[in-house]
Amino acid sequence: MNSKRSKPGRPSGFTLVELCIAAGVVAVLAAVALPSYRGHLLHAGRVDAVAALTRLQAAQEQHRSAHGLYAAQLGVLRGVGTVSPEGRYTVSMALNGPDGYRATATARAGGPQADDRECSELTLDVVQGFSTPGPSARCWRR
Repeated sequence: MNSKRSKPGRPSGFTLVELCIAAGVVAVLAAVALPSYRGHLLHAGRVDAVAALTRLQAAQEQHRSAHGLYAAQLGVLRGVGTVSPEGRYTVSMALNGPDGYRATATARAGGPQADDRECSELTLDVVQGFSTPGPSARCWRR
């Protein structure tokens, strides 16, 4: 004798229709959530560029207070390299006359920020100690 008896009528489990509906709901949620998640990851990665440019600006101001002018090359500045702290961006700088410079952080090709088409380059323009975020102002927002 079998101690387990199944109820007559409907077998246990899910029907094909129920499984298709569940798969459809999961697909819709994934289609909405994944692009948004990717956008948040790219936005979070921009913090690396902001950190690199902020560090460069602080080093330039230290150099200016010690020597009376901005450094013409990154190698002269302490604690500043050509790559951002997390390695997502390449950092460069050019003087804009004796009283200013433009610093740029560009997403590294093949790196995690390479897909950030809107903000692949963040710039910082400094003139006589006053800074503006250049043409990439919207990319600096948190």
